[in-house]
Amino acid sequence: MTHNLIFYILAGIAGGIMGGMGLGGGTLLIPLLTVFLDVNGKQAAAINLISFIPMSVIACVIHAKNKLLDIKKALLIALPATATCVASSLLAQRISADSISKGFAVFLICLASVMLVTRAYSLWRDACSALRAYPLFPRPD
Repeated sequence: MTHNLIFYILAGIAGGIMGGMGLGGGTLLIPLLTVFLDVNGKQAAAINLISFIPMSVIACVIHAKNKLLDIKKALLIALPATATCVASSLLAQRISADSISKGFAVFLICLASVMLVTRAYSLWRDACSALRAYPLFPRPD
């Protein structure tokens, strides 16, 4: 029991770090819960949602104090997100936990692929830019 308690606390810390930075704590918290703590997908999503409430309130207050929060833009995202959240929560009740876990895994794989391709392109662009500064056959002036 103590062993699991420590892992739950560590998962909470990892999710809190990601959530505090605005990077989506659930992206890390849900895989930690499902892979390492043997929590099913629906339960992991529910735990993530309840832990998100205090994390998001505190992060929003801190970001607002630092003048990083644009309320108009946030509302343009929050209002449709809240509306679709209701529909997707109702849908999630009809979908198996296994399907939700597989769907989230596909999402993470796609996200990682986009990040890898974007980073590889950035490195390629930087390398080409550096090579242009030192041509192999300089033009005689």
